[in-house]
Amino acid sequence: MLVSWNWLKEYVALDMPVEQLTSRLMMAGLNHESTREVGGDLAIDLEVTSNRPDCLGHLGIAREIAVLYDRTLTVPPARPAQSPTPVGRLTRVRVDCPDLCPRYTARLVRNIRVGPSPRWLARRLETIGLTPINNVVDISNYVLMECGQPLHTFDFERLAGGEIIVRRAAAGETIEAIDHRVYPLGPQMCVIADAERPVAIGGVMGGASTEISPQTRHVLVEAAEFDPISIRATARALNLHSDSSYRFERRIDSEGVDWASRRCCELILELCGGELAEGVIDVGAPPPARKPIALRLRRVPQVLGIDVPAEAIVRILSALGCQVVERSAEAIAVVAPSWRRDLTREIDLIEEVARIWGYEKIPEDASVPMFPSHRTREDRVLDKVRGVLTASGFDEAVTLSVVEPALSEALSPWTDQPALRSLTPVLRGADHLRRSLVPSLLAARRTNESLANEEIELFEIARVYLPQGAELPREEKMLGVVSGRGFAEVRGAVEAVFDSVRIAGIAAAEAAIDLLDPAESCCWRRGDALVGYAGRLSAEAQARFDLRGPTVVAELHLAPLVEAAQLVPQYAPLSNYPAVCRDINLVVDEKVRWAEVATVAAEQCGPFAEEVLYRDTYRDAQRLGPEKKSLLFSVVLRSREATLTNQQADEIRQRIVEACGRRFGAVLRAQ
Repeated sequence: MLVSWNWLKEYVALDMPVEQLTSRLMMAGLNHESTREVGGDLAIDLEVTSNRPDCLGHLGIAREIAVLYDRTLTVPPARPAQSPTPVGRLTRVRVDCPDLCPRYTARLVRNIRVGPSPRWLARRLETIGLTPINNVVDISNYVLMECGQPLHTFDFERLAGGEIIVRRAAAGETIEAIDHRVYPLGPQMCVIADAERPVAIGGVMGGASTEISPQTRHVLVEAAEFDPISIRATARALNLHSDSSYRFERRIDSEGVDWASRRCCELILELCGGELAEGVIDVGAPPPARKPIALRLRRVPQVLGIDVPAEAIVRILSALGCQVVERSAEAIAVVAPSWRRDLTREIDLIEEVARIWGYEKIPEDASVPMFPSHRTREDRVLDKVRGVLTASGFDEAVTLSVVEPALSEALSPWTDQPALRSLTPVLRGADHLRRSLVPSLLAARRTNESLANEEIELFEIARVYLPQGAELPREEKMLGVVSGRGFAEVRGAVEAVFDSVRIAGIAAAEAAIDLLDPAESCCWRRGDALVGYAGRLSAEAQARFDLRGPTVVAELHLAPLVEAAQLVPQYAPLSNYPAVCRDINLVVDEKVRWAEVATVAAEQCGPFAEEVLYRDTYRDAQRLGPEKKSLLFSVVLRSREATLTNQQADEIRQRIVEACGRRFGAVLRAQ
């Protein structure tokens, strides 16, 4: 942000050396980049952070100086004289897209004279790098750089129908901007139109068809507020950035819109003549009421390590524009000014006190009390999840939240709703908000394969975005895993995650998810809720994702894990008695899953179950019959009270065989 030394003098007394001022501003958060002399003036380049759009104008910088040096800030009153003719009789404004333009104001100045700007105005614009054009355009730029509120002036006689319509652009519409380039418009862009065509790209740049010329007699002055996200998306899509879009992207002062409009009209009357129609057309909802922010005075020394007198705290916050609405010996409550949207919490007020009081006044050895932070339940669960997976040889990945349409459509186990689209792709073609982590991780695996990496074992903990019709998407935190190992190994790693947080009631079941091999896949449920799934990609899916080798994927919904995790360590004495193992070889139908058999076996073992271990699967149509297979597995039994006898172990084994027979039609394979 370039500011003029002489211009700043209009609002605050500057009797200090420029080096001292820039140093003090730097200590208060406005980093000094450079100072250079321009035609008898000084152009001071200050870095303004994105949370301080109020400092993107000379008045904002002057306000900071006034607070730092305890000076009086002089703000022009902006009270232009008005003619008796109401503006509503001369023009109309309609806003059809209040989500893109929450507020639009218009004033009309008639019978002006367009010509060169006076030398004082031209010099101020030249100092900060702007080229003078004519008095009307220069005035709008002057007010922009004065207060940070973008304005636009239209040649009123070139507005078809003498009206303004704020709407979304129609598909296929184009506009020639004042830079005399033609830009294609899209339905997500806000345009300012007359009765026939777009005449400006809302919040970005005006159109050539209504720009001010030497023949202009009547001027419509626009001052508005636009949605920051829409402005940012439009500017990026068109590769068209301006001083106006830069400020709208960072939000403007909603309550300063009318002042900027009045100030512009005041200067037009002064420098261009003419008469201002009475009143203003103001379309849109009023700014929302600002909530008080409480500041406990004891928190200031706790955070800063030094005492700041209560009177000084009140003086600093009041000078910054905060309104003190409540005060006691222990605390104060203030309402932040409309131009400081970044002040929302107690700690924000403490930071303001610190930077104005002076960071240099805080000794290096100041004692700042330390308080232990409380880790959330989710943090503790995720730490355990990461620990299990990294110990199992997986590396944590971070991928983008958007994917290509083909990847998005390939796998979506959590919702059937179409994915939401981003207006601006993060990467070429990647504009769909992901509904599953697996496609992103598979893309990462594909990239690693192309680079000849041998070990590609990845997991990611991140959010997916599940559409809810017209509502905002439901953001759910998921765990995704992609591996080149076998299905059994990946399943074991996932079930080790369950064990690490000691979740009860998780049961494996058959998975019916597209792109997974039915013979090597499963899902986990807790009650009726789907917790997650795992499986080897089918040959079709492997080709679809352009993968070279077999790949196993898994994905878990983390909310049930966080909710049901048992995080209090539990002591259980080790059994003093030996384990007893029994092998079981069952012949079952091909469609029967090992996960189902393992669940039944564990249930029949009851309190004696220590492990149910898969050993092998054997297929032979001649010996076993068509569509049959034999599952060989072992059960490890142990009692905490006594050594299990062979008879007890055999009885448990028999119960397992009978239960599997009833459930799956299984028979014990003859030796």
